[in-house]
Amino acid sequence: MDDVTLLEKARGGDQRAFAQLVEAHRNHVWAVCLSTTGNAHDAEDALQNTLIAAWQHLDRFRGESRFGTWLHRIAVNNALMVVRKRKPDTDLTDFTDDAQTVTLTDDGPRFDDRIADHDALRAALAQLPEDFRTALVLRELGDLTYADIAEHQGVGVATVKSRLNRARTQLARHLRESAA
Repeated sequence: MDDVTLLEKARGGDQRAFAQLVEAHRNHVWAVCLSTTGNAHDAEDALQNTLIAAWQHLDRFRGESRFGTWLHRIAVNNALMVVRKRKPDTDLTDFTDDAQTVTLTDDGPRFDDRIADHDALRAALAQLPEDFRTALVLRELGDLTYADIAEHQGVGVATVKSRLNRARTQLARHLRESAA
């Protein structure tokens, strides 16, 4: 079924149709939540809040953008809300991603090096201004177009390109500083 048909069925209360509609965007939404919050625990909360909000507000989706763009917008907003509610001294580290990818024949970086790289990246992302971090996460992990990001942030495409450039520059600087 196409998105329009699934959307109409979901609006009628069909939970399976909603699940199918969301399934195509699951990995991107998870990546947005994880990258924005910085840890799996908060990302799970943000993802759950996103799915609940999307289900409860399907009638508000006007179809002016793609469903995936609308869902990503909800995910970013929920992830940012979780981050804002977090106590300032809370710093959770998520080791599950790295622990699941280690194998005995792994020729890549050592496990502890990968953890350090992930921690450094998350810390550097956390230092970016919120608008920059959101644009970067939506582009790199959410795979949204410049136009979709512009619509989400309520700015022009040129502003999105500028934010992405500045975000990448600042991220690289923060990573260099943390490595020194």
